[in-house]
Amino acid sequence: MLRMTQTLRTRLSLIGVMLSLLIAALACNLTDNATTPTLVLRPTATPPPTIGYATLSPEELPQQAPTLAPRTETQMLSLINQVQTDRLMQHVWTLVNFGTRHILSPSNLPDRGIGAARQYILDQFNQIAVNSRGNFSVDQQPVPVSFAGANVTGVNIIGIIPGEEVGGGIIVLGAHYDSITLNVEDGNAYAPGANDDATGIAAILEIARILSQERYKATIVFVAFDAEEIGREGSKIFVDQYVRAQNLDIRAMINLDIIGSNTAPNGAMDPNSIRVFSQGPNDSTSRRLARSLGLLAQQYLPDLRIYVEDAVDRPTRYGDHMSFNEAGYPAVRFIETLEDSSRQHTDLDNLDDIQPAYLTQNTQMLLSMMVSLADGPQPPSNIVLREEGNGLRTLLWDPVPDAAAYVIAFRRPGSTEYAQALRWADVSNRSVTWDGFTAQNFEAIAIATENSRGIVGPLSSEYIIIR
Repeated sequence: MLRMTQTLRTRLSLIGVMLSLLIAALACNLTDNATTPTLVLRPTATPPPTIGYATLSPEELPQQAPTLAPRTETQMLSLINQVQTDRLMQHVWTLVNFGTRHILSPSNLPDRGIGAARQYILDQFNQIAVNSRGNFSVDQQPVPVSFAGANVTGVNIIGIIPGEEVGGGIIVLGAHYDSITLNVEDGNAYAPGANDDATGIAAILEIARILSQERYKATIVFVAFDAEEIGREGSKIFVDQYVRAQNLDIRAMINLDIIGSNTAPNGAMDPNSIRVFSQGPNDSTSRRLARSLGLLAQQYLPDLRIYVEDAVDRPTRYGDHMSFNEAGYPAVRFIETLEDSSRQHTDLDNLDDIQPAYLTQNTQMLLSMMVSLADGPQPPSNIVLREEGNGLRTLLWDPVPDAAAYVIAFRRPGSTEYAQALRWADVSNRSVTWDGFTAQNFEAIAIATENSRGIVGPLSSEYIIIR
């Protein structure tokens, strides 16, 4: 049994209190003066559609379109509720207590240095494999590194849940496990790396444990990257010698890096938001992935606000997602909103700055995204707008098997995010007539499918409104 510090025990005792804070809803109103369109519903016995993720105030929304309620389907909520805060914090605590995970730290000690961290992560993956009934396998990839006059070999640790659908593609979830100090060449200095990035590793271990009990349409690959802190060497080698060498069909890569604290340097707190960075321009595959994830997350955690940033990363900073971007794969980075960079790469990046409830919420959100991407239904195709006259247009699309509803997302001109989404439950009709389908109101439309199990899949490519 691992012994925990008094600080950790105190923090864990506050979990219940912290979780209660998460029920606070975020209210977001538009600041522009665009005229609110009117929704014209065709006569049907189906109940009126509902609108969620609303940035318009309740007074501005059509009366027949109440706010979309959070998803309550048993399958996804059961998975989300399996995320255990104690497990997440134990992973963080264990990695911190190895003292350092610098690429030049000891690789042959059982309780200190990068070697101990590798063995811990490998042991966790192997235990997941044992408990998975054959759903989960483990692999390793050497990472040769020359740094500070030394030649060492790091290791990427890889977990795989094979997909069941031919052509289902691959979803990658990654985080890095090495740490560093401001004296970047000192492999012996104390480098706890609690938030950067033991929190990301903790999340992928917990998500892998939960998802390994089933198979999904797409293959899911979990990667603990080595040598990120010295130029993302681990992810570069993974992309070049693992992904490209096998011609893997990577549909999305999600990088978790610094996701455990909701406290700013001035003490301000924001327990209900997180940022996602992606490579531009605004219509790039990575940016479309980022805003799609922002919309999908609110299906199950509606109080969590995801800010889609207009940048690949913070200025002068980098992350492992960029190695995938450089090779042409859609990839994004999740990072806390109130980042305290003064703690990073110092002895202040310790357990005292980790909020267990915030890390738990982010892990739940990421788990739901993985299920949506890996096992959600395909989006509809052949999306078109048909002129009806008198300012009305009808949105049409092809049917998707097992569709229980469609989620239609609208993006305002120049925005990185979807402003509104309409849940259309009349699957036999598949046509929405509205006077709001104009370039003045919206630049683009994308549609996702919700299946009979209540899982919303990835969004379609965007349909651009040209006038």
